[in-house]
Amino acid sequence: MKNIENKKILFLTDSVSKPLLLVNILLAGLYFLLISFWFPKGNIYLFTLLILGEIYHVWQISTYIHTIWGVGPKHRFSSKFEERVDVFITVAGEPVEIVEETVRAVKAMAYPHFNAYILNDGYVAKKENWQEIEELAKRLGVFCITRTIPGGAKAGNINHALARTNSPYVAVFDADHVPYPNFLDKMMGYFVDSQVGFVQSPQYYKNHDKNYITQGAWEQQELFFGTICPGKDRLNATFMCGTNMVIRRSTLEEVGGICDKNITEDFLTSQFIHEKGWKSIYVSEVLAEGLAPEDMQSYCKQQFRWARGSLELIFKYNPLFRKGLTWNQKIQYLSASSYWLSGLVVLMNALFPVIFFFTGAIPFQVSTMLLALIFLPYIFLTVYILRRSTGYRYTYRAVSFSMAAFMIHIQAAIAALFGLKNTFTITSKKGIEGRFIRLIIPHALYVAFVIIGLVIAIMREGLNASVASNFSWALFNIAVFIPFMIAVVPELEAFLKTTPPLEDSQYAEMRKNN
Repeated sequence: MKNIENKKILFLTDSVSKPLLLVNILLAGLYFLLISFWFPKGNIYLFTLLILGEIYHVWQISTYIHTIWGVGPKHRFSSKFEERVDVFITVAGEPVEIVEETVRAVKAMAYPHFNAYILNDGYVAKKENWQEIEELAKRLGVFCITRTIPGGAKAGNINHALARTNSPYVAVFDADHVPYPNFLDKMMGYFVDSQVGFVQSPQYYKNHDKNYITQGAWEQQELFFGTICPGKDRLNATFMCGTNMVIRRSTLEEVGGICDKNITEDFLTSQFIHEKGWKSIYVSEVLAEGLAPEDMQSYCKQQFRWARGSLELIFKYNPLFRKGLTWNQKIQYLSASSYWLSGLVVLMNALFPVIFFFTGAIPFQVSTMLLALIFLPYIFLTVYILRRSTGYRYTYRAVSFSMAAFMIHIQAAIAALFGLKNTFTITSKKGIEGRFIRLIIPHALYVAFVIIGLVIAIMREGLNASVASNFSWALFNIAVFIPFMIAVVPELEAFLKTTPPLEDSQYAEMRKNN
C-alpha cells in the first residue's frame, strides 16, 4: 500500500447469506454421498484414498462456513482504561536499522503508561550484532534485556523478560513490526472486561508489493486476518499470532507463561489460555506494519514452522480431548491446525491422473459428463463463497501458494507426527540472494510424469474420454503450480509486469490520521 504511515486501515469482510452457505454445505454433502455410495467403485485403494480426501474437503468447507457464519457481538471498550504496559520487542539478530525503526515507533506511541524493552536474544542465538542492539537501546533510551542462557527460542526470550518486569499487561512486537502511535489506545480499552486474557490485531506486510513472493504471502495473510480472524472472534476462538498483541500478565501466569515446547508458541499458548476460560478479542484494524518474506526460501521456512507447530496441536494437544474448551473452540483449533494437512490431499489428488496414465487404474467409474454435472455446481459455489466472503480479494496466486507448498506441509506433518527435532528459525527480514530451484523439483517432476504418462495412456487406449478428463485434471494441477514456480524462478517475474498493481481499495478502507 501507499501512504499509510499515518492512516488506519480496516479489513473489510463481505457477508454471505446463510441460505447460500447452507446450499454450499448441501452440495458438498451430496457430492460426497454420490461418489461414496452411488458410482461403481474402481481400484479399491484409490477409491479409499479419494474418499479420505473428500472427507477432508467437506471438513474444510464446513469449518470455514462455521467460521464466517455470522457477525459477533461488540466487545466492551473503555478509552479510560489506562493500566501500565510493558512493551516487548523481540530481537534475535535482525538488522539494527529494522529494530531501530520499531523502537522509535514504540517510543512514539501516545499511550501514557508504558515501558519499552528490547528482548535481545542475539547473544544466545550467536548473532554478531547483539552488542549493537544493546548500544541501540542505550542510544534510544529504552531498556534492554539480553539473555545469556539459551532455551525456548522466542517463547523463552519472552518468559525470561516476564520474570524481570512487573506491569500488569504486556504488549509484544516482532523486531520488524512497527506500531502506529495509537496502537495501545486502540487495544487496551478491551481489558476493561476482567475476563479478557489477550487482544490480537492483524499482521500487515508493508512490503507486500515489493515482489511476486511478498504479494502472494500478503494475499494469503489477508484471507486469514481479514476474514477468518473476525469469525474466530465471534466464537471466542481468536489465537495469538506472535506480534501486535497485548496480554494480561495474570493470564500468562495462570498458564505458566508462553509455551516453549512448540515452535508456534503463540498458537498453543492461546489454547491453554482458552482452556482456563479466558476471553480473547480480535481487532479488525491494522495498527502495526511488518515485513513479508522477500525470497522463496524464507517464505518456505516460515510456512514449515507454522505447519510444524500447528500440527503438533493435533498429535500432542488435541483439543477434542482437552478440558475447558467450548465446542466452538475445539472446532476452530482443529480447523486451524488441520489446514496444514492439505499438502497430503493436494499430492494425492494430483497423482490420481498420473496413476491412470501409467496403469489405467481409477478410483470409481462414471461418465465425464455425469461427474461434471454434480461436481461443477459444488466447486463453483465453493469458490464463489470464498471470493465473496473475502470481498473478492482472495487471489489465484494465494491459492497457488497454498496448494503448491504441499511438500513443505508433508515434511512438517512427518516431523510433527514422529517428533523430529527442528530448530526455531527467524524469518529473514531482507531478501536472500540465490536460486532455490530445489523447491520446485516436485512440481517439475510432476509435469514430466504427466507428459510421459499421457503418451503411454494414448498409446494404450487412444484419446478417449477417460484420457481427456484425466489430462484436464492434470493440467489443472499444473496451472495451480505455475504461480509458485514463477515465484521460485526470478527471471519469470518479467512476464508479470503487465499485471496492473494492486490498489489500496482492494484491501481496505483508508481512514483519517491517527
